[in-house]
Amino acid sequence: MLRIALILSLSLAVLAWGAVSPQPYRPSPTPSPNTPQYTSDGRLVFPTNYREWVYLSSGVDMNYNPAFQKMDHSMFDNVFVNPEAYKSFLQTGTWPDKTMLVLEVRMAADHGSINKQGHFQTGDVMGMEIHVKDESRFTPGKWAFFGFADDKPATSFAKDMPCYSCHEQHGAVDTTFTQFYPTLIEIARKKGTLSAAYLKEEAAGTKAQETGAAKKP
Repeated sequence: MLRIALILSLSLAVLAWGAVSPQPYRPSPTPSPNTPQYTSDGRLVFPTNYREWVYLSSGVDMNYNPAFQKMDHSMFDNVFVNPEAYKSFLQTGTWPDKTMLVLEVRMAADHGSINKQGHFQTGDVMGMEIHVKDESRFTPGKWAFFGFADDKPATSFAKDMPCYSCHEQHGAVDTTFTQFYPTLIEIARKKGTLSAAYLKEEAAGTKAQETGAAKKP
């Protein structure tokens, strides 16, 4: 009996030691492909899985850059956002840290297959831009723009580029053009996160429409 008791005591001691002993090292999880990743020199790594993200909207021949006003063909722009940021926007009406908005610009065509009218997108990608919110990295402003000619890491646009001031002055939510995202603009309105500048522009546009309608015979 004494021998059995001794064995039990030793077993309990081993179990107790194991419970408080340091746990073996486990490497941290692989960084999510849906959050901004940078090279050692600060270039943004292109998120190759962006087509699996949440699709927000498409526009045809929309542009804010005079350089594109002389194009002799139409273009589609498609906007995608990382799923984590989208889920947060649904809850808060604004964009969280580490948001990535991808703008994919594709060639438009009007003749092909059985199409007789209108435009469709082709496989020709004409440009890629990413709008990134990274509060600890991009100060002041919290946001930065990146342009990609291919899937290689890219440096951010200079802060004096017109895209920054245009978004700051006209963006509906947190310097982003949420006014063009039909599934999100009303969420922002209900959450009260629309910018004062956008609300002023919206009111002015509504008034102009009403004035124009009143002048019609």
